Amino acid sequence: MTPVTARAAASPSRLAMFWAAALPAAGLALLLAGCDDPKVGAAQAQAPAQPPAPVAVTVVTIERREIPVTSTLPGRTAPLRVAEIRPQVGGLLRERLFTEGESVAVGQPLFQIDPAPFEAAVRRAEANITRMEAAERVAQSTVNRLRTLARSQVVSEQNLENAETTLRQAQADLVSLRATLETARIDLNHTRVASPIAGRTGRSTVTPGALVTANQPTALVTVAQLDPILVDLTQPAAALLQQRRDVESGALRRPSADRATARLILEDGSEYPHPGEVQFAEVIVDQGTGSVTMRAVFPNPDQLLLPGMFVRARVEEGVTDRALLVPQRAVLRTPRGEPMAFVVNAEGVVESRILRANRALGNDWMVTAGLNPGDKVVVEGLQRIRPGTRVRATERGQAAS
Repeated sequence: MTPVTARAAASPSRLAMFWAAALPAAGLALLLAGCDDPKVGAAQAQAPAQPPAPVAVTVVTIERREIPVTSTLPGRTAPLRVAEIRPQVGGLLRERLFTEGESVAVGQPLFQIDPAPFEAAVRRAEANITRMEAAERVAQSTVNRLRTLARSQVVSEQNLENAETTLRQAQADLVSLRATLETARIDLNHTRVASPIAGRTGRSTVTPGALVTANQPTALVTVAQLDPILVDLTQPAAALLQQRRDVESGALRRPSADRATARLILEDGSEYPHPGEVQFAEVIVDQGTGSVTMRAVFPNPDQLLLPGMFVRARVEEGVTDRALLVPQRAVLRTPRGEPMAFVVNAEGVVESRILRANRALGNDWMVTAGLNPGDKVVVEGLQRIRPGTRVRATERGQAAS
């Protein structure tokens, strides 16, 4: 093939490439020319702008109603009464009369101390009384005889006075010996160590054969009364002050000014079946924690609660009708940490409200300022809205329109 023929064959391909590059450029030029055309620009300016479509959200209408106010406080269980059993007389421990860990009644014997020395002391005191009673009878007979003789002036008045003095001394000695006998009998009774309260026994610190002493520092065993049982709760002093102010102002109504019902939540998350009652709050604030200790009493018939257990108590502080409940997922936080919520107004536009929410009740916040009854608070679709956004609101629990 000659060079001329080759150029001729190649020319159609080059021509196609030229038009392929030229046509888009020409179109762009025409488009730019159209934009510069004032008639085209005016037509575009006269075209109405399409408003953005309303954002679909779910709202809940806030209503005012009576709300039971509760607070959850940490606490520890404690026995109602505790008795540390110590011997009141010394001696050899002969027998233990109970099983460790069992329940005992009031007056039930727990230990037996060897009673032989105390029985001997009782017999000795009884013998001394018998001897002194005989001496007292002799002295009484002597006085009676000398009184008769003194009236006849056979004996002197001094002899009569001496006999009467001897009689009174014998009578006084007799009273003293009877007191000694009573003391000996008390000590004999103390050889059988009994429980002063009804409760449950712990571990015994001694075994039969041990030598114990009166009022020793180490207790033989501890008996704890567990039904009912105490629960010591801690509440911040500031919360207690706010609660009392709410009661005084009428914002919080309580059936009793001093008592409140409480329920326990155990360590495994289960709820204790028996409700209790808060008895009192201490008048001294702990300087280290800034909290006040409150004491509640709970029935414990099955002895499920044991001393020292950690529990949480849900205390019913009262009822309020001045607060509104808002779902927790509807409450956001501003950069300053303030609680806020989005509210849909009558025109279907979103507004932001700063709230006062100091207490959580279940899955809701109790709001005391920032909202009014009838406000529609956004609970779903929060990530797609901001103040000024037009929305299409659907009430929670209803189908979308």
